[in-house]
Amino acid sequence: MSESEIPPDDGRPVDVYLDLLSVRMDTEDYRLLLRVVEPVLRAIEEHRLSGLDLALNEGDEELPQEVRDEAALVIATAVTGRMDNEVVELEVDESGPVRVVTDATTAADPSRLEEIADYIRQRHRQNDELRGIAEVSGLPTDF
Repeated sequence: MSESEIPPDDGRPVDVYLDLLSVRMDTEDYRLLLRVVEPVLRAIEEHRLSGLDLALNEGDEELPQEVRDEAALVIATAVTGRMDNEVVELEVDESGPVRVVTDATTAADPSRLEEIADYIRQRHRQNDELRGIAEVSGLPTDF
C-alpha cells in the first residue's frame, strides 16, 4: 500500500503498528516495507492467505534486516491482532540462526524457545530425508 492507500486508523492493531513505524523508520525503509507487506495485508483482508507465497525480498535486491523484521512483525500483528510480537533468533544446528516471530511471553521463556528450536531442527531433518528420497527417486528436490 502506498501511504495514501493505508486505510484510516480504525483501531486495528496493524494500522496502529504501521502508524508507529511511519514515525520511527526512515522514510525510504518505510516505503519499502509497505511495498513488501501490502500484498499480504490485502490477502489477509480478502481472506485468501492460503495460496500466497511470501518472500521477504524486493525484486532481486535483498531487504535490509530491519525491514525484514518489521515486515514479519507487521504481518504477525495483522494475523494475530497483537502488538506484543517479537523477532527472536534461534540457533539451530549447523544451518545457522533462524529468525522467528513469537509473542513476548514466549520470547522471554528460554525453555519454550528451545522447544521451538527443537521443532525447527526436527523439520530440517525431515526435509533432508525427503530430499534424499526425492533425489534417489528422480523427483524434484526444490521443496
